[in-house]
Amino acid sequence: MKTVTVNNLQFKKHLSVIEQISLKDFLYTWVGSSTKGLDDFFHLEYTEDVFAKMEKTTNDTDLLISDYDHFRYITVTENNQIVIGVLDMNLELKHRIISPDEIK
Repeated sequence: MKTVTVNNLQFKKHLSVIEQISLKDFLYTWVGSSTKGLDDFFHLEYTEDVFAKMEKTTNDTDLLISDYDHFRYITVTENNQIVIGVLDMNLELKHRIISPDEIK
């Protein structure tokens, strides 16, 4: 995973239904879980605030990406790079590009 600054990324403003489903499936595969099992307790919701993303909607379940990084959302850039937003141990928002070869 490569950490990048947000000013280096151009996020899509809208995601198609196919892109939404693909991002969700990609995330679940990346963390090594079945879509059906993980979706029961880790729900993602499509939002379009500043940019389009699949965002964690409940506060009771956290997905720990690394030792201190907590998952917040997954999205796609205009260049079709998959990006996750995480909060680090200082509650600072970080963006990380995930490459398809990182899938477990």
